[in-house]
Amino acid sequence: MRSGNYKESVAELIMLSDSPPVWVWGAILFLALIVAPYVVNAYALSFIILILITGTGALGLHLLTGCTGLISLGHVGFLMLGAYAYAVPVAKFGLSPLVGFLLAGVVPALASIVVGVPSLRLKGLYLAITTLAFSFIISHLVLAMSWLTNGARGISLMRPEIFGIDFSSEASFAHLCQLVATLTLFAVLNIQRSRVGRAFVAIRDNDIAARTMGINLAGYKLRAFMASAFISGIAGALFGLYLSFVSVEGFPFLMSVEALAILIIGGLGSTVGVVFGTIFIVLLPEMARLGFGLLGAGTQQLFSTAAHELRTVIYGLAIILFLRFEPRGLAGLWGDVKRLWGNWPLRY
Repeated sequence: MRSGNYKESVAELIMLSDSPPVWVWGAILFLALIVAPYVVNAYALSFIILILITGTGALGLHLLTGCTGLISLGHVGFLMLGAYAYAVPVAKFGLSPLVGFLLAGVVPALASIVVGVPSLRLKGLYLAITTLAFSFIISHLVLAMSWLTNGARGISLMRPEIFGIDFSSEASFAHLCQLVATLTLFAVLNIQRSRVGRAFVAIRDNDIAARTMGINLAGYKLRAFMASAFISGIAGALFGLYLSFVSVEGFPFLMSVEALAILIIGGLGSTVGVVFGTIFIVLLPEMARLGFGLLGAGTQQLFSTAAHELRTVIYGLAIILFLRFEPRGLAGLWGDVKRLWGNWPLRY
């Protein structure tokens, strides 16, 4: 057999997918994203950029929470660290944007050791509270170190020029975000199928059994934290460039809630679910705004004046509804659709 779980060659073993339709539709989506900045309006393009940046950050949290089972509410702290790790050397000291992106990943990865060490003994709610405290500590440090970070005034950013390519326009910046998101997706998929990725899943499923099989829990948990923080830091740098300004106010705690909502709604532990969940969460406030608009001008005005609070409520409702009625998330629904399509006209 040359399909399913049975492989006959090294090429089949190292392929991310042995399904031609998956590669065809993936290539079509990639080409569509290349063309999209030149055919859609600025408003739609802003959503595409946000989806690419948010998806990159969510893939980082997916490695930690979805694959390793370590619940984190400190995602926004790593995003913020990445944004400042890029902004300070590039905007204040004039270093190369490539150096800035490198530091945007390395600095959060090193900082993750601080919160990763307690994870060796903490689980569940206790670990979540620890990571939450970490994000608030980062915010206070940024404000306190005003000599380096400009404190509450923040740091203005210019879009980078890399290898002679100017990314100042929205279209070119969208291509940069697409490149980073694509590379991150392939990296995460490769990590998952590697020995390290299998160790992550073993720790998530049963850490006692994983330790019995010889898996170093301390080492692999720290690797999960560092890999997650590295990817999240890069996403934070891109988000700062998208806003053209980095400040503490630009990274509210709601971003951690959004990241967890993406994993839950997309399907915890599913990389495809991260993609589905990102699109759903990024577009959900806009869909809600349009829905409020149908109820009348007064309701739409309420959405405009209390947008932040309503977004929190909407995310909470979405999480509750998916946990109650479809705990497998959008990835589970997608699997049902494919199964029904393949078995039609039979139900099973």
